Amino acid sequence: MFEKFTEKATNVVIESQKVAKELKSSCIMPEHLLLALAKEAKGISLMIFKSYNITPADIESELKLSIPAGSQTNLIFSDEYKELLKNTLDLANKSGNPTILYEHLFLALINNENSNSVNILKKLGFDIEKSRALLEKLVQKKTKRLYHPEIDETKEPEDKSQDADILFDSEEASKVFHRAVAKLSTSNYEILGTEQIISSILEDKESEIAQIMAKYGITEAAFDEKLANIQSRQSEYEERQIIFTPNAFRTMNLALQTAKELGSSVVLPEHIVLGVLKTKRGVAYDIFKELKINDDDLAHSIIKPIEKQMPETLTILRLAKEEARRLGRNIVGTEMFLLGIIGQATGVGAEVLKELEINIKEARTVVENLIGFGNEYFDREIIFTKRAKRVLEKAWELAKKENKSKIESAHMLLALTTEPTSLAMKALEQLGVDAVEIREGIKKFQNR
Repeated sequence: MFEKFTEKATNVVIESQKVAKELKSSCIMPEHLLLALAKEAKGISLMIFKSYNITPADIESELKLSIPAGSQTNLIFSDEYKELLKNTLDLANKSGNPTILYEHLFLALINNENSNSVNILKKLGFDIEKSRALLEKLVQKKTKRLYHPEIDETKEPEDKSQDADILFDSEEASKVFHRAVAKLSTSNYEILGTEQIISSILEDKESEIAQIMAKYGITEAAFDEKLANIQSRQSEYEERQIIFTPNAFRTMNLALQTAKELGSSVVLPEHIVLGVLKTKRGVAYDIFKELKINDDDLAHSIIKPIEKQMPETLTILRLAKEEARRLGRNIVGTEMFLLGIIGQATGVGAEVLKELEINIKEARTVVENLIGFGNEYFDREIIFTKRAKRVLEKAWELAKKENKSKIESAHMLLALTTEPTSLAMKALEQLGVDAVEIREGIKKFQNR
C-alpha cells in the first residue's frame, strides 16, 4: 500500500510513528496522524490550520489529555489507524488519483465524524465541513490539471536588441545615459558598461535612488574608489561586443522588464539598479559585493517607495501572483492578469468589467475550471507565461502611445483582447463577454 504514497504523504505517516513514540503511546493511533498532519502541513493545508489559529502545540496538548501513556514494547498501528489507511486508498481511487496524497490522509481523518481526532479539531474551532469541501476540490482536480495550459509558452525567446532611445527615453534615464557616456569618454574604454551607468546614477546625489543607495554605503565616492581598483573588465564580457557590454545590455533589458512589472511605461534609474541586482554580474555588481550589499535588502528599499505610489499595474500583478498561489501554482498566465484587474477594483479596467457584470467570485470559478489546482502551494519565485509577458509588453506599448508615465488597468485589459486565444479571453467568453464589448467599454470610460 505504501508504495502508492507520495513522498509528502509518506512523511506524514512516518511522523505519526515518531509522535506516538514521543508521547509514549501503546500503539499508533489516528490522533497521532492528526498531529503529524499539522506538523507536516505546507501550502494550502498549512493555510487551513492557520485560518483557525491551530498549531501543532495546541493539538499536542489535547492529545496528552486524551491518550494515556502505555507500554511501547511493540509499537504497531491500531485497528482504527489501519481502517483510516484503507479509507485513504478508497478516497484516492474515487478521485482518480494513482497515488495517495497528503490531502487524502487529511480527508480520511476528518470524514470519521465520531472520532476523537474530529472532536479535538472541533474543540479547537476547526470547521470540518468547510475544510472537507476544500480538500475534496483539491484532490479531484490535481491529476486532471497538474500543468498550466500556457506552460509550453514559458520558454524565453532569444534576446532582442533594444534601441537605446527606448531604454533611455525618460528624462531621468536620459540624463543618466548622457552622464555615463561622458564618463566613458574619459576612460580607456569605448563600450558602455554597468560601472559607468551606476556611477552616473550615483552622481545625482539629490535623486531618491542615490539617497537610498547611500544608506547602504553605495555613494559615488565609495563606488568610484572601488572602480579605480578594478584591473579587468572581464566580468562584463561574456558574449558578443555591442554598444553596451554584454552585461550592460542584459542589465538594461532587465531594467526594461522591471519597469513594466512595476507599472512604469519608462525606464527610470531605480529600474536600472534593480536590473543590476537581477543580473548579478558585471563590474558594478562586483563592486556592490565588495561593499557587502545585501541584494534583497537594497531591492526592497528601492521598491518600497514605488509601491507606496500604488501604481495600478503593480497592484494587478501582485494580485495575479496571489491568485496563482491560491490555486497552488508558481505560474502566472493571462487568466491571473484578468483576476488581478478585477481584484484591483478601482481602475478603469475593473470598472469596465463591473459594468459588463463580471465579478471576482464568478471569474475565479471559471478560471479554476479552466486550469484546475496545482500540486503544491508554491513558495518559490512566480514566473509569467510567454503569453502573459506579451500582454504586459502590449500594455506598455499602449501606455507609451498615450504618453502615460504609468501602465494603467485599462491598458492591461485592452492588451488582453489582443490575445484572442488566451485563457483570459476564454474565461471572459464563458462569462458572456467578448473583445468588442471590452474595447467599447474602455472607449466609453475614456470619453467621459
